[in-house]
Formats: sequence, C-alpha cells, structure tokens
Amino acid sequence: MGRRGFVGAAAALVAGTATATSSLNVLSVARAADRVTDTSRDLARKLLLVGDRGEDLKLHYLRILIDHGLPKATRPKKILIVGAGISGLVAAFLLKRAGHHVVIVEANGNRTGGRIKTFRGVFSDKTLHAEAGAMRLPDFHPMVLALADKLGVKRHLFYNTDVAPGARGVGTVPPVVHKSFTGESWSNGRLTDFRAPAATMRSLIQVNGLRVSRGEYAQAPGAVNRSFGTSVATTMSTAVDEALKPVTVAQTGGIDTQIAAWAKVIDDFDNYSTHRFLVEHAGWEPARVQAAGTLENMTSRLHYSLIPTLMDRAIINPTSRYWELEGGTASLTDKLTELLSGVIRFNRRMTKLTQTPGGVRIETTAETGSEDSCDGAPNSPVQTFEADYAIVTAPFSALRFCHFQPLLSYPKRRAITELHYDSATKVLLEFKSRFWEKGAQGFTGGGCVSDSPNRFTYFPSLVEGARGGVVLASYTWSDDAMRWDSLTDGERYAFALDNLERMFGPRVRREFTGVGATQSWARARYALGEAVIFTPGQLHEHHAATRTVEGRVHFAGEHTSLKPAWIEGALESAVRSSLEVNAR
Repeated sequence: MGRRGFVGAAAALVAGTATATSSLNVLSVARAADRVTDTSRDLARKLLLVGDRGEDLKLHYLRILIDHGLPKATRPKKILIVGAGISGLVAAFLLKRAGHHVVIVEANGNRTGGRIKTFRGVFSDKTLHAEAGAMRLPDFHPMVLALADKLGVKRHLFYNTDVAPGARGVGTVPPVVHKSFTGESWSNGRLTDFRAPAATMRSLIQVNGLRVSRGEYAQAPGAVNRSFGTSVATTMSTAVDEALKPVTVAQTGGIDTQIAAWAKVIDDFDNYSTHRFLVEHAGWEPARVQAAGTLENMTSRLHYSLIPTLMDRAIINPTSRYWELEGGTASLTDKLTELLSGVIRFNRRMTKLTQTPGGVRIETTAETGSEDSCDGAPNSPVQTFEADYAIVTAPFSALRFCHFQPLLSYPKRRAITELHYDSATKVLLEFKSRFWEKGAQGFTGGGCVSDSPNRFTYFPSLVEGARGGVVLASYTWSDDAMRWDSLTDGERYAFALDNLERMFGPRVRREFTGVGATQSWARARYALGEAVIFTPGQLHEHHAATRTVEGRVHFAGEHTSLKPAWIEGALESAVRSSLEVNAR
C-alpha cells in the first residue's frame, strides 16, 4: 500500500495541476452529462465519496472513526473478520466498541498489518527500521493521519523530495483538516505555524550515460531528453501534465458538476491504457513515451488503465506533503493490535466459508513456515469458527484459493478471478554512515531515478541516534519488479549494490554493512500481489462487485475502495463495512 489513491486524488489532482486549463469546462460537462452511463456516474460518486443523499461520506467516516464511533448495538452480534490488515483491525475496533462480539482470523502466524510491514531488528544497528510496505501518508488522507493522532502514534515529515541535511520542519506538527464540499470543516486540533523545509533538488537522475541532479534537469532538461531521442524542451513531468490536461477535472462549480466531469472522464477513458492515450490523444512519438516512462517511473505500467496513471499523477508529486510514523508504519497496526488483545486468532488461514440459514461458518487451517516461504501443513487439523455475519478483508488474489458455499454471485466471482494485482518489490541496504548527506551536494530524503534495474532509490527522511541508515536501493513495480522476484535475496542485494555504486561511486561498497532486507509482494503468500491496479476496462467491469454484500458476508479492504494501495482506502472500507454490519 503506500503509493496511490483515487477518491482523494480528485481534490489533489486539481491542487497539483491548478495552472492547467481543463477542457472539461462546466458547459461541456453539462452537455455531456446525459451521455455517460449510470455505471460511470456511480463510479464518480464513489470516487468523490458522495453518498446517496449528497452527503460527504469522508466527513461521515471521520466522525465515526475519530469522534464518536458506531451507534451502540441494541442486539449484539457475533462477527467474524477475515484478515488482520488495517481494514480488518479497524472494523474489529469499531464493532467491538459498539458492543458486538468480534473474532479476527489471521493467516499469518506472527504479525498483523497485512501489507503494512516494518522491518525491525534485522539490521546490524538494531535501532534502524525500514518499510517493506506502506511508507508515506499524504496530507490529503485525513483518516489515516487522524487515526495515528488518536492512537498517540507520532508522525514526522516524509521527504518525498530531498532537503538539506539536518533540515527539520519548523513549528508544531499541524492538525489534520478536512474541508468538505458541503462547506463544513473537520479538524482534530488548532492550526499551527508549521513550515516544511525547502527542497534542495540534489538527488540524482542517471540515464543513458548521463548523470545530473534533479535541480540541474529542471533548469536545463534538453540534454537528458535528447538522450532518449526526443526534443521536448520542458521536464518530462511538465510534458506529462500537459498531455493529461484534457482529462484533468477542474474544481469548478458544485459537487454535482464535479461528479459529471469525473463521470465523463471515466466513461471515455476507462478502456484506454496510458500508452494508448499518450499516442492517440496526445500525439506522442515512441521516444517521448520512453523518456516519460523512465524519468517518471511509468514504463512498467504503460499498459495498465489510464485511470491509475491519473491517480499517481495526482498524488505522488513534489508539491504534496507526506508523513511517516515514528517507529515505522507498523506502529499504527501494532497499537490497534494491542487494543484488540484476545480478539485475534493467529495462524488460521481460511479455506472455506459456508453460509448457513442462521449465520456463517469459516473453516481454517494452520501452517508452518513464514509468510514468504512455506511447504504447507497438509495434515493440519481444521479449526472452525461460527458467527452471525462475516467481513472478509483478505485480498481477492488470496480469496481465489478459498471455497465459498453457496457460490458467491457471478460478478463477485469474476472480480475475484480477474481483478489485476500488481507486483512490487523493495530491496533495502544498510550503510555504516549516511554518505549521501555529506559534501556540498549532500541531501536528506528524496529519491534518485535511473535506467538501471534499481529504477527508483529512496533515502531515509529522519534518522535519530544512529550514524548510518537504510536506503531503499531499489523500488520497482509490475514487470520491473518481476525481474527482481526471480532472484534470491542474496542476488538482489548484490545487484542493487552494484547499481547503486554506478551512481555514487566506490564509497557505496565501502559503507555497506553487508546487511539487507527485501520484500516481494507477489511472492508474499497471504498478499499474492501488492495492490489492485486496473487494466483497461476493469474499473467499469469489476469495481461495483468488489463491495457488494453476499448474504451474510460483507467485504472490505483497499481493493473495495477507489483508493487502491493506500491505507486511506482500506480505512474507508473498514468504516463502510462496519456500518453495514452494525445496521443489520
């Protein structure tokens, strides 16, 4: 989780591209509104979190999650929750506090969190940690930030763009604020005078035999662009923004206008891949596509739907402010796990779910080994759990191997079978000292891009009490990640170190402690993929079915939201499904 979001992207897309003039003005939207399908309108409403009565569901969910919880149960129910990821933990937290009897069955034998996973105690300096999964929380995801604040988990700036070594934010960490389209505003505190440090743009770009800083590229992008064979005079980030202008929804008019605008974009372009859009609509030649693919980390996902590209362009950009949690992102799920003591049954993987006339019965098996490798335990005794209702939060990629009796609806089964889960792989290396912070061009945080197999490299934002640090040497997705997945852990460390040495020189090898950590989400046995990334047409075909109620079984998880891969989407789904069950 940790990279994309769709619902929150609507506002962020506007904010991040405020200088662009959208071709979807109010008049054209109004004329086109009656030509879009009902499915597109429904998707647009879910995208913007607009309820059936025009209410702001984000505001509603914040008040439930942070302020007052669910309505107290007058007739407590027995509820089974499948999966102790963030959505399962939060659903259990809300339902238990409402008075219900809740049990979580979790396949993993030794941890909660799902794709929130922090490496701790694995490096030579035991004070260091690093993220295997979700690593940054954006300002425009209020639910996750407010939940961290509520649980007392401290947050610090995550430097998505590098800053000067030793730079820190000035002032008190600001409160979480959500400004609703209804005119209301929600916050968990008073505004502060907090200021983030300025970006230095010293991190590196190394492609086609050239090496420049991001600042140098921003000032004179021509040489790097020409190395790909394209004469684009701007940065490729600017070029991509320009190409996406026709599908950038302006924040003009009321919420109905925004719904109509988004519905039109979804209706027209859900069947387009990003590559098809850039070639057919933007008129790009192959060299320009290749330059954008490399410099903007789009290459491995050009064949996916255009919609996820709009998500990424909206959220992951230098102007957005991000946060990280003290002690790692898993501090959030650790705290929830503490509050749910006695509720979670570890090492119980669901194999079958049966709906009976009066409830649900879940069969589970215990396993040996770890979440990354296991020969299974074929003779493990089956343990059965029964309840009135169930909330299934496990990824659809994992549900493919579970049996449901009676069969789930055909649309649900299609979504489980066909919804695309992407690959994502991280290779982390520990260094004795933070060599990247030294010298006149030293920097803290941010990331470098290269055309080597490492592709993107991220540096730690805040390291307290340690001389060294852990670098995310390689962060890859899709086909780029699958190449790393074929290697052993040791090979991943060796190749990542080689590629890093080509960028920073021999000091990389001298400073390496010999210790690394790596995560392949495609090879993680209980995740079976990093997150949902739609292929062309899948948003229309499958999203509605992801969240439909099947008898006594409800569904939650980031894959049932329109913020796939983000914690915020998982939280939205947790509150939604809890409300559904609580009302039964």
